[in-house]
Amino acid sequence: MFRSIRRQLLKLLLYFMAATALLVLLLRWVPPPGTALMVERKVESWIDGQPIDLQRSWRPWSELPDDLKLAVIAAEDQKFAEHWGFDIAAIRAALSHNRQGGSVRGASTLSQQVAKNLFLWSGRSWLRKGVEVWFTALIELLWPKQRILEVYLNSAEWGEGVFGAEAAARHHFGTAAPYLSRQRASLLAAVLPNPRNWSASRPNSHVGRRAAWIRQQMWQLGGSHYLNRLRGARPQWWPDWL
Repeated sequence: MFRSIRRQLLKLLLYFMAATALLVLLLRWVPPPGTALMVERKVESWIDGQPIDLQRSWRPWSELPDDLKLAVIAAEDQKFAEHWGFDIAAIRAALSHNRQGGSVRGASTLSQQVAKNLFLWSGRSWLRKGVEVWFTALIELLWPKQRILEVYLNSAEWGEGVFGAEAAARHHFGTAAPYLSRQRASLLAAVLPNPRNWSASRPNSHVGRRAAWIRQQMWQLGGSHYLNRLRGARPQWWPDWL
């Protein structure tokens, strides 16, 4: 009986791996219609009895401003062009910090955040973390870096019910995403750690200081020239169609 159960569990695991791999591959070219986080926020609003309108409009890579792309990298994942989904040094530093108690520090890369926002639920558990590792590996394997950042910018939460750069630009600044200035881009990047409590359009002193730091980091990364590194962030043996 136990052998039969193990076989069934193995089959389910293989089906899950195959189905998720096909889904991630499809999303390499097809814009995701929504995210798991958006569904979670909607369900939360129903439970709380405070309905929200989810705002999101897709913008392709070519229409997203370089300043916003670079600001998010500077704020969230400065090794984005170098790692393959996981920043090992940052993970070790976060584990060391968290063992000392106090505030909990995360070490999620942009790739991990895309995996979590698109496919997973919130919370901290070994199960969720394990599934996140699987989806992150698939995303890094099947998507180029530009696609990862494109999906991130179109899926990130930037306020109550506000998802993606286009909705964020209109909600906070009354403009379209392609027309965001460098300063406004840095303010949007500055609130990403806590987008429902911090405001890019009404920044407090902490957000203002963080935005100034982000602009400095953007310059130190090399400005928009850094984005050129995302084009070739694949091994030489990588198939051209991926």
